[in-house]
Amino acid sequence: MNERSSVAELAERLRREVERYPEGRKLPSSRALVERHQVSPVTVSRAIAVLAAEGLVVSRPGAGVFRSAAFAAAPAVPAAPAARPGDLSWQEIALSADSGPRDLLAAPVFATLNVPPPDVIDLNSGYPHASLLPERLLAAALARAGRRPGAWDRPPTDGLTELRGWFARDIGGTGGPIGAGDVLITAGGQSGLTVALRSLAAPGAPVLVESPTYPGILAVARAAGLRPVPVPIDADGVRTDLLAAAFEATRARVFICQPLFQNPTGAVLSPARRDEVLRIARAAGAFVVEDDFARLLAHADAPALPRPLAADDQDGVVVHLRSLTKATSPNLRVGALTARGPALQRLRATQVVDSFFVPRPLQEATLELVADPGWARHLRALGAELRDRRTAMVAALHRELPGLLGAYRPGGYHLWVRLPDGTDDGALTGAALRAGVLVTPGRPYHPAEPPAPHLRLSYAAAESPAHTAEGIHRLRLAYEQTVS
Repeated sequence: MNERSSVAELAERLRREVERYPEGRKLPSSRALVERHQVSPVTVSRAIAVLAAEGLVVSRPGAGVFRSAAFAAAPAVPAAPAARPGDLSWQEIALSADSGPRDLLAAPVFATLNVPPPDVIDLNSGYPHASLLPERLLAAALARAGRRPGAWDRPPTDGLTELRGWFARDIGGTGGPIGAGDVLITAGGQSGLTVALRSLAAPGAPVLVESPTYPGILAVARAAGLRPVPVPIDADGVRTDLLAAAFEATRARVFICQPLFQNPTGAVLSPARRDEVLRIARAAGAFVVEDDFARLLAHADAPALPRPLAADDQDGVVVHLRSLTKATSPNLRVGALTARGPALQRLRATQVVDSFFVPRPLQEATLELVADPGWARHLRALGAELRDRRTAMVAALHRELPGLLGAYRPGGYHLWVRLPDGTDDGALTGAALRAGVLVTPGRPYHPAEPPAPHLRLSYAAAESPAHTAEGIHRLRLAYEQTVS
């Protein structure tokens, strides 16, 4: 049975059940529905979304799903018969000439975008909870942007000059080595990663990556036909002795890294290794793609942040990637790549073929947002909220699962938890979901076999510090069930 028909059938079953409920009655939890109807959590979530769209139920985040007051007055909506698909088996032959199933490459990326059912606490997502986002600032910025002269005209393919100048100053500093002409506006961070890797490395080539690293980097590299080669990291960032050895062994021409609040470990590249990374890459004739995804997520108690590698690069070694998405909204898909020389021309050519340009209204809205006095206040408030959620998660881990949490840095949105040898992090993730908390297994963060089992725990997406702590409590229950 395909997913679409499963959703339709479950929605019809739930529709009949809800008809018997009194107004305001809470539906069974998603976990209970999964067990009762023997379907996946995704099917339950989508079926509930169908009923919510019909006005039959209302979802209250953190509380559950309830029969709508409007339901009693409205006639029952008959379920539309599920469409019967034709014979689709021919597609297996048509797609077999490709390099392999793309859903396997994209699975870790889909996992990062999962929206859990309302009664499940989200300790997975990298996007902050809606209450932490500057929705009023964004709405006002978008409204002002729509009234700007020429707001709906076609923008320059590289991006608006004013916005490119803002990114240049924000990344390289006023009077630094980066000018507006060195900046290419991208449709967010993931798009920037795709443009960078497809531009700088040929299909079949090796590309050096940190290990562990963000699964989206691995997915982009593999989808581009590249071969990710792991370079281990420790608490001070990438191991530069192993980086030099990897360049020598592979003759790679690209190394992609996250020097600040690395995902998933949270490591910050040490001052001594910063210079070494640039020296090693320069000697190898290679580019360093600096994914500076978390610079706007520094906690209120974080020390002064190190400069981007790009701010200290005089020779065009560093291709820098910055995005505003995590600190604003998943829908503000605006970022920037910086590069100099022929590398920038290659990036420009790749992006214009793929997507022409980033929509001008989004670029205009971004300019309005970063010029608003409320922007700086929002970043300070976000830093304080992330600190509070981190503090709650750390305290809960020490209380509920003592000994699993190692060192961490005051920045970013996640913790990297080392599990005892022999623990199946995939099985633990499944048990955690059944216990009502969504977490991320460590396996997809490794380009090769992982040296040890881990979990990545995000404290950004939970509704409050109290929900964060409750999520860790539910994780402990799942952990005890898994290891017993």
